[in-house]
Amino acid sequence: MYERILVPTDGSEHAARAAAHALALSRAFDAELHVVTVIDVVEAAGPFSAGGLDKEFIERLEDRGEETIRSLDAVLDEADDVQTDVVRGTPSDAILDYAADHGIDLIAMGTHGRSGIRRYIAGSVAERVVRRSNVPVLTVRKTERSRVDDGYDDVLVPVDGSDHALAAADHAIAIATLFDARIHAVHVVDVGAASTTPRVTPPTTLVEQLRTAGEEAVDAVTTRANDAGVDVTTTVREGFPARDLLAYADDHDVDLVAMGTAGRTGLDRLLLGSTTEKLISRAEMPVLSVSADEQSTDE
Repeated sequence: MYERILVPTDGSEHAARAAAHALALSRAFDAELHVVTVIDVVEAAGPFSAGGLDKEFIERLEDRGEETIRSLDAVLDEADDVQTDVVRGTPSDAILDYAADHGIDLIAMGTHGRSGIRRYIAGSVAERVVRRSNVPVLTVRKTERSRVDDGYDDVLVPVDGSDHALAAADHAIAIATLFDARIHAVHVVDVGAASTTPRVTPPTTLVEQLRTAGEEAVDAVTTRANDAGVDVTTTVREGFPARDLLAYADDHDVDLVAMGTAGRTGLDRLLLGSTTEKLISRAEMPVLSVSADEQSTDE
């Protein structure tokens, strides 16, 4: 599934943690590892760029970029196949262009980085990459729960029956197969979206219909997991997607969340773009964001 994995880095601890996950995945999938840092020449120069930038200034930026990549030596030294590069441009554009030009299958990046003129990989950059990427994006925050250790034992897959959620399930199952992990297929009946107002409880019949749809959604993931020989557990509960998914992940020691970047619309809208964004910013463990559009490009 993954042949080439890209790690954009700014030298931050968040990027280093993402690199550790990328290394584990590259070993499991026998994939090439690509590590790049972006130098934004225009931002670095600020108002002094109006008259053009001299060669020495640009060389200093490139040297700094090489140092940034070397900050990952502890990780890179363990990689079997790694390519490094310093690229120019605005961070999100440069990352996405590199991914397209080099046939990248997965991007692994930190969700926070440095601030100021050396800010390359920041939360806003990760958000733009997730929104625009043609390949799955693994976002990682440096927390106690995001340590890769021996791999992944429990993978959470939020499901709603959409193609995006099923695409994420396929990636989760592929990872679980190689790491001998358990899949947790979880559907949250969004009582907030089902209510006419926040203070009005939705009709019982509507909740029952949504719960039935949720059970069908987790059954679809269960079938795929069983076909792959992967252990799976399922849960359907009522609540609020982002809050309850985060609580489930904490309660079940989840190592990785794999979820679609979009879901259904209307009253059965369960996996919102905002839900994915909330998990990316709040989850203690890495989040793999997958779109059905991305999946279709690989088939």
